[in-house]
Amino acid sequence: MLFCFVGAGMRAGRTPGFPPLAPPSAVAVSKIPGGGLLVKTAEAEFDVLPSGCIHAYLLKGSQRLTLDDPGRRPQACGDYVVIAGKEIRSFTLDFDHAEVSAARSKIGALGKRIEIKAASPASGGVQLEKTFVLEVYDDFPNLAFTTVAYRNAGAAAIKLDQLVTQQHRLNASLADSSQPPYRLWSFQGSSYQWAKDDVVLISKEFSQPNLMGVAVEKGLGGGVPVVAFWTRSVGEAIGHVEPSARVLSLPVNVEADGRVKASMSLVPVSTLKPGEVFSTPRTFVAVYSGDFYEPLRAYSLVLQREVGRWPTPSKAAYSAIWVGWGYEYNFTPAQMLGVIPKLEEFNIHSVQLADRWFEHYGDWQPRPDTFPDDSMKRMVEEFHKHAIRVQIYWHPLVVEDGVGRYHEHIYRDSEVLKHHPDWLILDKDGKRARVARGLLTLCPALPEVQEFHRKLTERFIRGWGFDSQMLDYAYSVPACYNPKHRHKSPEESVEAAGKVYQAIFEAGRAANPQCVTMCCPCGTPPNAAYLPFEDQTITADPLGSAQVRRRIKMYKALLGPEAAVSGDRVELTEVKYAAGKEVDLGTDFASTIGVGGVPETMFVWPIPKVMYKTESITPEAVLLTSQREVVWKKWLGIYNSKMLSEGTYRNLYVLGYDVPEGHAIEKDGRMYYAFFAPEPSDSWKGKIELRGLRAGKYRVFDYVNERDLGIVDSRSPRLEVEFSRSLLLEVVRR
Repeated sequence: MLFCFVGAGMRAGRTPGFPPLAPPSAVAVSKIPGGGLLVKTAEAEFDVLPSGCIHAYLLKGSQRLTLDDPGRRPQACGDYVVIAGKEIRSFTLDFDHAEVSAARSKIGALGKRIEIKAASPASGGVQLEKTFVLEVYDDFPNLAFTTVAYRNAGAAAIKLDQLVTQQHRLNASLADSSQPPYRLWSFQGSSYQWAKDDVVLISKEFSQPNLMGVAVEKGLGGGVPVVAFWTRSVGEAIGHVEPSARVLSLPVNVEADGRVKASMSLVPVSTLKPGEVFSTPRTFVAVYSGDFYEPLRAYSLVLQREVGRWPTPSKAAYSAIWVGWGYEYNFTPAQMLGVIPKLEEFNIHSVQLADRWFEHYGDWQPRPDTFPDDSMKRMVEEFHKHAIRVQIYWHPLVVEDGVGRYHEHIYRDSEVLKHHPDWLILDKDGKRARVARGLLTLCPALPEVQEFHRKLTERFIRGWGFDSQMLDYAYSVPACYNPKHRHKSPEESVEAAGKVYQAIFEAGRAANPQCVTMCCPCGTPPNAAYLPFEDQTITADPLGSAQVRRRIKMYKALLGPEAAVSGDRVELTEVKYAAGKEVDLGTDFASTIGVGGVPETMFVWPIPKVMYKTESITPEAVLLTSQREVVWKKWLGIYNSKMLSEGTYRNLYVLGYDVPEGHAIEKDGRMYYAFFAPEPSDSWKGKIELRGLRAGKYRVFDYVNERDLGIVDSRSPRLEVEFSRSLLLEVVRR
């Protein structure tokens, strides 16, 4: 076996007259008896087998924990390609000539890079050469990064139908023999179905396609290109870390023997001429202890190494928010301004202009019937007189034409469409591509479209005086087949989506350095392409309290432990439907405040004498009655006194296994805990563990009910409690 170690045998130190030598990488590479390589770090081991399979192991003391279990199916992992409907798997890695060198990239300065060649026997005129590259970095000892490149070594062109990489078959029984193989908790990062839980317990019939990047049915799409699985003791995740969106899928399904199969699949629009190469994105497999927070945090940190540190939220991003959604689509400046006395009483300093203030999608000019003349600007000025910031609501990249409607709004040709019809995305049939709400889409790959959005933002922030912006329906875009755009690939539109959000974010900050930009991927995980270009985010139309908490935790992993995450309207913590209308009855502030989120509400005040017409929600559900007013005043007072959203989220509890569900925040030298009963309608009684305390004794205080719960010692920080719905604690060292 040939190992080419760069700098092998050198010791860290200083030789007189020479600069200090760099320390050697702690990553070790050795041969596996019988074939393959072992890549070892202080925390994990990765077995690379002749088939290309990677088995990931977590090291815990003397234990070597894994979920990887291909069983008697050696072809159930590794990589393969499909050409002319035929799977080509006959690649055997040539470990005798593996090249091992120092890995150095933006991801890390220390690590090991392994490059291994393989070739498939010529069959049917197809001859492929495969290059497998694996990198492991000292800074990310739990992750192994791979890239697989295929070269056409034959004499004729080859059309690639499909490429599959990072195949794994997972078995929960390896971690807990009492559990069936499929019983894993999982995070599914795709954006393909409104309101679907992205954190789920895998069932025996589970199957999910997880298409990433491109727009899907009903205009959704985007997603975080990660799927993660965990048990109480060990977890595993796969995904990719390309800075731009890529069109691919991360399908997950339970097979006949109960194992959970996960992989990455690409359907490239690509034909390889003789000598040409096609490479997969840089993928990863992670092995860890904990829940989905761990691989998502690592994924985020790797991306930030690639593109630079993501924005730090301004102080304004943490202000509690009132939004005008309770007034539905025909609200007026008078209704918005009428809430000011109650906002001042509740100490709310941010408001959001709701949907349909505009006349046409794409033009974004005020409606003459509800916002005539300069009433928009005057409304913003009036809020500013009361030290209240105002957030404008709009949808990037969409325009309307004369086809369709949304609620009572009948579409017309927007001015931007009249002047720039060639900006539109066309589908592969040459038709105008439509997304959510039946709207057309502008192609983000065009520089003029990016500039158009930059100028829109300047109008909103500098021209009209808005302080922040909420970008709704922040999904992805369809692949673009418009011949006038001369794309090298239809997927260029998808990969460029982040550039429009970058233009919007940068224009907002340029117009107002304190401008806050929020992106809302309604009902789904976010599009990872715009994560670097927002400094406030939202749990995006949650259905119930559990989704609020899990999405806040997701964003604290992706955007940072101090991220500003709106819990969305508290009314959405309990959603029911009656006679076809949405009834929002929620009052669960604890699921936002206790987990470190920013509270948001859409109450209507003063209560109107005659109820206005609505098309979706039941108005009575959002009225600020005297009973609700007591609840709102109490919880908003708690939020403003503690400001836990500015604290540091600590991932100390494993979702799905720690009961009751727990969350922890560290702020100003104190620890804050939030526990939630498994069934909100039932009380919970038992012992809780206050994890993460430094040595010493601590006083425990229930700050919601103002109860002193006594003293705990960090050596055994357990407490007998009984509570309904939630328990929020402040723990102070004595």
